[in-house]
Amino acid sequence: MISKHSDTICNYKSQELLELFQISSEDIELIQAAGKDLADHLDDFIADFYVWLEKSQEFTIFFSDKQLLQQVKNMQRRYWQEFLLAKIDEDYVLSREKIGLTHARIGLSLSAYFVAVDHSLFLWIKRILASKCKQDLDAVCRAFTKMVHLDTMIVVEAFSFMTNKTISKQSQALMEMSTPVTEIWDDILMLPLVGIIDSKRSQDVMNSILSKIAQTQARICILDISGVAVVDTAVANHLIKISKATRLMGCECTFSGISPAIAQTIVELGIDVGSIRTNSNLKDALNHALTSQGIGIVKS
Repeated sequence: MISKHSDTICNYKSQELLELFQISSEDIELIQAAGKDLADHLDDFIADFYVWLEKSQEFTIFFSDKQLLQQVKNMQRRYWQEFLLAKIDEDYVLSREKIGLTHARIGLSLSAYFVAVDHSLFLWIKRILASKCKQDLDAVCRAFTKMVHLDTMIVVEAFSFMTNKTISKQSQALMEMSTPVTEIWDDILMLPLVGIIDSKRSQDVMNSILSKIAQTQARICILDISGVAVVDTAVANHLIKISKATRLMGCECTFSGISPAIAQTIVELGIDVGSIRTNSNLKDALNHALTSQGIGIVKS
């Protein structure tokens, strides 16, 4: 939860935002003056907004619960009360960021948000033009539009921040799932590799293996590559680097799952694999690992 101004997501301070959207002190005064009259019609505005919203698909998905709907309406009322006061400071920026974070958490799409903002602006301008404001109505509408755009940018930045954070966590979880280094016996680790190995994934694999070696003081690590989709020069070099790194930590790296096609490809590429140990299948690799540790398997 955001609680400090130094933790704001938006890349701009409140004064910078005002300058960015060319919102002058005169614009603020226009909004505040019009807001005194418009605040009396806030409940009517919200009622009109939900008459429109009830026709959308998002209404059924997100607001079918009456209690939740009332909470959302109360939050929206506070939102527009703050808007009409037009006190643009760091607390104002934080309040808009929280809205973006909330929308991202509940899964409301940005397209739905943009459409709702556009309709809200339409409803406000309609009321401004029908009001008895003594100010220049065109100037008030322009000021309102700039303020709405300012709010929208803050919300979208917060929304994007939360979305990217979620994606990053998911990517990290997938990475951990794709590099499951397991201690199958004392001093013996195993990692099955499936799919495509690129520079990023090979680095993740190396980090996972080296961390596990440091944690367990393992002496042997088996990498089964029978599920690797393609072996080319880059992949082979990545595997050799992993083997050398484990050796530096006192752990022998054994590759299993070397199919005839993979073996032929590596030979044709002219890659030196004399320094690494290989086995055609996982059974042979496990047998070698257990035997080297003085462990024998006896059939009962």
